[in-house]
Formats: sequence, structure tokens, C-alpha cells
Amino acid sequence: MTFKVIKDFKDLEDGNHIYRVGDFYPRQGKVKKVRAEKLATEKNKIGEPVIEEVKDGEV
Repeated sequence: MTFKVIKDFKDLEDGNHIYRVGDFYPRQGKVKKVRAEKLATEKNKIGEPVIEEVKDGEV
């Protein structure tokens, strides 16, 4: 799965890396499903989605 950042945020589980709108997430490797679900919903510290899944052909 590939994700795109839709709201700037600091990833506390990635060495406090700051992601900006338009960046791809994660910057390297693969994201765990549980982590992606947190960031793509309001179930995170910010309380709103910060990433969205990029569908095939949108990259």
C-alpha cells in the first residue's frame, strides 16, 4: 500500500520525522497495517486523518 500525506505531521514512531502535505508515507520501508489505519483515521493524537491511500494509477 502506498499513502500520501494530506496534513503535515510529525511521526513520533519515525524518529520525529516531519511529513509535509504531498509526501509519500512511509518515506522508506513498509508501513504496518495498524499504523496506517491510525494515521488514516481520527484515531491518532491529532484527531483527524493525516494520510490517505493512493489508488493504483494516482501516483
